[in-house]
Amino acid sequence: MAEIPAAEVRIDAALVSRLLADQCPHHADPHVEAFAHGWDNDLFALGPDLLVRLPRRKAAAILIEHEIAFLPRLAPRLPFPVPVPVFAGRPGAGYPWRWTLVPRLPGHSAADVPVDGRARAAEGLAAFLTALHVPAEMDAPLNPFRGVPLAARANGWHPRISAVAGEAALAGWQRAAAVPAWPGPPLWLHGDPHPMNLLLGADGGLNGVLDFGDLCAGDPASDLAVAWLAFDAPARARFRARCDLSGLYDADIWTRAWAWGLGLSAVFAQSSDNMPALAGIARHGLAETLADTEFTRAL
Repeated sequence: MAEIPAAEVRIDAALVSRLLADQCPHHADPHVEAFAHGWDNDLFALGPDLLVRLPRRKAAAILIEHEIAFLPRLAPRLPFPVPVPVFAGRPGAGYPWRWTLVPRLPGHSAADVPVDGRARAAEGLAAFLTALHVPAEMDAPLNPFRGVPLAARANGWHPRISAVAGEAALAGWQRAAAVPAWPGPPLWLHGDPHPMNLLLGADGGLNGVLDFGDLCAGDPASDLAVAWLAFDAPARARFRARCDLSGLYDADIWTRAWAWGLGLSAVFAQSSDNMPALAGIARHGLAETLADTEFTRAL
């Protein structure tokens, strides 16, 4: 089976309760409940307003450090709520890494909303990303999997794209990847703004953005791939138009973003047998990228 990475530690409600009792007893609560299970982290609900976020594998431990260090710095300038940690825990009770207590933001996952019901979030997400995409400070983290030149992803992505989309799609990806690289300074990036990390309100508009573990500096094209991962063609056009109004991006940004969308969709397709929501994102992303004639005329 092609599944998300396996957990390297056992995390359950009893462990979370022990960590809370030992390190922040004012938040201790016997009614800790499993809430969500992700690629890198497990989340547990602590009452109606808080979540406990714990890395489930060593590779994710440094990512939560990035959230602790940088998210409080970035949040004040963002137009929608983000889960800034209210407490940063340390290893303990047999658990080896840092962990966080974060607010439980209102809304529901965009991954649980039919694609045509996400359209009202297009302009809001564009406003969020263009507010985030400013030149990053020198101490901003880098990420070998996000924000890098597409050439750096070629070896890992070629067989995946070929396997799930075919040789013609791979040839199209290679053409797109040959456009000039991002010419500007590294910008702050969310790193992973797919539908599972977007919260929508009852009206379908954007309510908040989650999971900043892949927060980094680099080419904003990897964030803008969400245009194909989250939206259909009409909503994508609105998202792109709102982004273009910012004047932040270079002439080749959408070609690179399309290539990121296809590559990420291929990765998700081969790593989501045990995560149906991610598999749905992969199917949608593949369908949207391959049907977008702006980039696939030669396929």
